Amino acid sequence: MCSSPGVTSTVMSAPRVVSVAPGSPAEQVGLQAGDEILALNGEIPRDVIAYQLLADEAEVTLDVARGGLGLQLEVSKAAGEPLGAEVHSALFDQVRTCDNHCEFCFIYQLPPGMRQSLYLKDDDYRLSFLYGNFTTLTRFTEADLERVITEKLSPLHVSIHATDPEVRTEMLRNRRGATSLRWLRALLDHGIEVHGQIVVCPDRNDGPVLDDTLAGVLDRFPELASVCVVPLGVSRYNPEAAMRPHTEAEAQAVLDAVHEWQQVFLATFGRRLVFAADEYYLLAEMPFPPAEAYEGFPMHEDGVGMARTFELEFRGAVAEPTGVATGFFSWVDGAPAEGYRGSRQATEEAASTEGTTLVRPTGPPGSVTLLPPRRAPVGILTGRYGEAVLAPLLSDLDREDVRIVVVDNDFFGGNTGVAGLMVGADLARVLADEPVGHRYLLPDVCLSQGRFLDGLTPADLPRPVEIVATDGIALRAALEPR
Repeated sequence: MCSSPGVTSTVMSAPRVVSVAPGSPAEQVGLQAGDEILALNGEIPRDVIAYQLLADEAEVTLDVARGGLGLQLEVSKAAGEPLGAEVHSALFDQVRTCDNHCEFCFIYQLPPGMRQSLYLKDDDYRLSFLYGNFTTLTRFTEADLERVITEKLSPLHVSIHATDPEVRTEMLRNRRGATSLRWLRALLDHGIEVHGQIVVCPDRNDGPVLDDTLAGVLDRFPELASVCVVPLGVSRYNPEAAMRPHTEAEAQAVLDAVHEWQQVFLATFGRRLVFAADEYYLLAEMPFPPAEAYEGFPMHEDGVGMARTFELEFRGAVAEPTGVATGFFSWVDGAPAEGYRGSRQATEEAASTEGTTLVRPTGPPGSVTLLPPRRAPVGILTGRYGEAVLAPLLSDLDREDVRIVVVDNDFFGGNTGVAGLMVGADLARVLADEPVGHRYLLPDVCLSQGRFLDGLTPADLPRPVEIVATDGIALRAALEPR
């Protein structure tokens, strides 16, 4: 059955329990991993948000399916106390997929043969709330607005790109792009916190169009919590000839526009509101703004201020890493940490060593891999952008035994230079030419559930690697001699 625009089909799957917290109310009533929760207090949840609201009750009746048998479990706990069961998915009905056809969409630029889940384009406001995904609102409805307001699903993340209706329609290749920002106005009118994003494409929405967009934000959406301006990514599989990386001069022009509008917003609202991604400063070869200019780093996860926070962490100026803003899904007890917020570590042949995980290569049966000692020379694996951030920090250390090992991204190609997109094949190629017996530090941001985007694991690499959390505090600790 075909769905109308903005409406998903009603195919449902029951939430399946994947883990139960020890000592939790769920464990006390006998809920087990593998159980399917058919209903809570007689209601069938369509997503983990509804599941949470039902599980928050003091008295919860769980209708459970286990091995073909039906069970009913009665939970008594304090209202709002976590049930203590993690379920298999955030959504139990279908993901609302994206029906835009943006020229700059990176999913269209992925190579063939990757995991099927990587090719899914979502435009689902629930995933925006839970995981910080961006939605264009072209599939948003009155019913969605009512639910967001009633359940206070805040913050949300909205892709703006342009406030001119014709430009936005052209960029999204969707006629609803001209009108869907009315939902952004409605969200703000009802006090929903919203963070905006503008992906800037040369000759599309830069220059005067970018100025017009930021003027539109000033005039129509001044309540936005923040707006990040980010460059488009271009892989070698890019099917759109008009989509190309920024030149240095274009990056400089974007920064000039952002800085000028920051002053306008400061004078008008007392806050900068709009921020440029770190990549623009690297492309333009300009210094990063001071930490206070980021006003709390509201768009840290989107590459805005990461370099500055990493420096503060590495130099010991802050006690805790900024890290991933996990608040979007931590509100929901039991929501799986998927995608970008998924577990980075793997439990394969690994030994934990104070914040790092040392992973041996997989060799022939009976082979022995010698692990490098702590005093061994260190190679820090990173991409081109990571090199630009790390080089001045390591220079200040004055350590001849520590070097940067740059991993050029042949897998994606194009202007891909961030550490988070390093894959196993490129790492294996680079490490094969590196000396045996050295320590190799790998940032965990390039892993999800212990795997790289190309499906390989750290155990597939030709040298042992130490997986280190992607923050300055963890890197500094990994470099300290013991």
